[in-house]
Amino acid sequence: MKIEKKKKYFIVILIILFILLFCCFYMVKNLKIGNNKSSQEMVDNILNMKSYEAVIEVEVKSNKNENKYVIKQQYNGENQNSQEVLEPSNIKGVKITKTNGELKIENTNLNLLSVFENYEYLSENHLDLNSFISDYKDNNNSKYKENQEEIIMQTSSINNSKIEKNLYINRKTGEPTKLEIKDTNKKTAVYILYKEVDVNSK
Repeated sequence: MKIEKKKKYFIVILIILFILLFCCFYMVKNLKIGNNKSSQEMVDNILNMKSYEAVIEVEVKSNKNENKYVIKQQYNGENQNSQEVLEPSNIKGVKITKTNGELKIENTNLNLLSVFENYEYLSENHLDLNSFISDYKDNNNSKYKENQEEIIMQTSSINNSKIEKNLYINRKTGEPTKLEIKDTNKKTAVYILYKEVDVNSK
């Protein structure tokens, strides 16, 4: 009798242990602590972005010169986004706003023709995060790779497949840290550092 009781206890204990292990496995699999998201989830958050605000440091390199400036960006969907120059001081305050497909340039005190000749990419949307996202979605060769610290989303311009774009995402925060745009000679033409960024994917 004692042996049979021991067997029953042993079986009951095994069943309880099995249930506990199953519950623990299920919880660990589905539990997300902080921003412990998968790489694919972080990429999807960027691609499904609804709006964002950022302060970026930009370096634009060409054969003729190299320009650096600080820009504040705001994006609220395809129909409303803006870029305002914070630095350098000689073009500070220039604001380019796109609303419902209409381009508006503010700060008429400056010679804007000169501004756009000397500051390539400023009047174009290459500096926008949503421009990268559009290229990534429209390009069948888009992909991402990862290491311990970051995820690197790679694509090319939909208008020129030789222009490469690489967006770096911090694995801990899920936020962009930098964007590199390489020209047809594989040289970095634009380097964007995200000093402040707030991406809204909801």
